[in-house]
Amino acid sequence: MAEYDVDLFVIGAGSGGVRAARVAGNYGASVMVAEESRIGGTCVIRGCVPKKLLVYASRFREDFEDAAGYGWTVPPASFDWPTLIAHKDKEIARLSAAYRAAVEGAGGTIVEERAVIEGPHSVRLPKSGRTVRARHILVAVGAAPVLEPDIPGRQHAMSSDDVFDLGIFPKRLLVVGGGYIAVEFASLFARLGAEVTHVARSGNILRGFDEDLREGLRDALRQAGIQFSFKLLPTRIEKTAGGLSVTLSDERAMTFDRVLIATGRRPNTAGLGLEQVGVEMDVDGAIKVNAYSRTSVNSIHAVGDVTNRVNLTPVAIREAHAFADTVFGGKMIAVDHVNVPSAVFATPEIGTVGLSEERARESRTVVDIYKTTFRPMKATLSGRNERTMMKLVVDGTTDKILGVHILGHDAAEIAQAVAIAVKMGATKADFDATMALHPTAGEELVTMQKRTARYERAVVGEGAIPAPVSS
Repeated sequence: MAEYDVDLFVIGAGSGGVRAARVAGNYGASVMVAEESRIGGTCVIRGCVPKKLLVYASRFREDFEDAAGYGWTVPPASFDWPTLIAHKDKEIARLSAAYRAAVEGAGGTIVEERAVIEGPHSVRLPKSGRTVRARHILVAVGAAPVLEPDIPGRQHAMSSDDVFDLGIFPKRLLVVGGGYIAVEFASLFARLGAEVTHVARSGNILRGFDEDLREGLRDALRQAGIQFSFKLLPTRIEKTAGGLSVTLSDERAMTFDRVLIATGRRPNTAGLGLEQVGVEMDVDGAIKVNAYSRTSVNSIHAVGDVTNRVNLTPVAIREAHAFADTVFGGKMIAVDHVNVPSAVFATPEIGTVGLSEERARESRTVVDIYKTTFRPMKATLSGRNERTMMKLVVDGTTDKILGVHILGHDAAEIAQAVAIAVKMGATKADFDATMALHPTAGEELVTMQKRTARYERAVVGEGAIPAPVSS
């Protein structure tokens, strides 16, 4: 009898798990993948893909309105939520099938049930009662939303996972949380026609993002009709004949059709048997791994959000590919988590890569800022009151680009392209030497000649005193 049933057992058929299975299979490994929910994971089923489809839908209202300025006569438009959800479901089913085909095409086997780790090389499938012996085990189960704070009536609220299956469009929506998931849903529902109230414990949205991005997007969302209340949280939710009555921490009571709590996500490690086999985790349940995604148990590995490194789908995919290359391809590849681009798919959109101004000023001796705000060309005929902001954060000593931050149409697309330059270590002089492509918004990144501000840190002993210096 063979010592192992498979070379690799993957728990979780999301973006990371499927990539690892496919690459390992192409190296000749025998692979089994267990998934207790739908194949495709968070990104495909209940995350970035369906969310982006809803974002696209939310932007048509302004497109119809803007068309008049360009000579088009558009009949009054109407929106139907069930039609959008039905079309979204069809596309998600297609993608889920494609993920299945990717695993099976590489020779892998999928079992659609929960898996629990029983030993360094042993996985139990409780539903079927089967135990599988694996040379290597990969945990790629992602993270799950948490409904916090724990308040009376919390069961009446929904998480971001629930949004995609709403049967009835909520005309009155309360969004709780200041992170990018909360912001994206608040934005898209407001532009689809809902009355959106947005509350957060912090003093602004998007903690950790560049301050100019935070302020610029908040102000734009206010113009779109979102009612913000900061340093507030709900304290009680009650179901009434008129909807959900929510009491806030300032003692106001308001009524909504639905309440979305998007205050965070945690690694989905509960009940996997990790503690029993000695896999080390942090206080939030994230699996601790080394640079090659190996846990404290040599035969058990983990990638993606379950490790709480950089929680983005492309990062999970890259980590999974590197894991398979290392373990089955003998290439010893570690993923570099520095200068990972990210986006916030609100309207307007955020695209960003590298250090924020605030982080740069904490870690660099001299920081130069180049910033421009302008009316996008499309708005000149439509008459829409909107602004685009672009910002370069530069090391004033080396001239190296430390961060690029964009707020406006297609910001994510621009950030993806410019991330290549940032990753390669481009300087401000390199940007200046690049010919502009006109007329585009992106050309502003290579035509900003005047420094907006310079910040120097006067080093005193081992500390540093930030001192703004005018340009």
